[in-house]
Amino acid sequence: METLSKVESYLIDLGISYQELSKGAWLIEDESKGMPKMVVSHVDPIVIVRADVLPIPDQNREELFATLLKLNGNDFLHGAYAIDGSDIVALDTLEYDTLDKNEFRASLESMAFALSQHYPLLSKFLAKKED
Repeated sequence: METLSKVESYLIDLGISYQELSKGAWLIEDESKGMPKMVVSHVDPIVIVRADVLPIPDQNREELFATLLKLNGNDFLHGAYAIDGSDIVALDTLEYDTLDKNEFRASLESMAFALSQHYPLLSKFLAKKED
């Protein structure tokens, strides 16, 4: 009998709605708990919490990058903003072997809080669609 991973056990214990994407990867999107869409994956020896934020715009890139660096330094408790290809993402990494439920919950809550608090500031960088 296969046992649940520590991550999946914590998701269940915390009552967070999730969908298993594959072995070692879970999609979280639980509005009732204030959790936006995030992917949690276990790639030994770490657990990665990741959320897509926005595509990198063609205009005002330097201003966006400066804003993200300031938020990383002053306002992101767990994790940081990063660039992945042509997208801005939010990431946090945790060590699987020493991970406990409180640390896992703090990471998810910090990510959710940062995304909700920073969205009004970052949304001004979204490219306007042409009609």
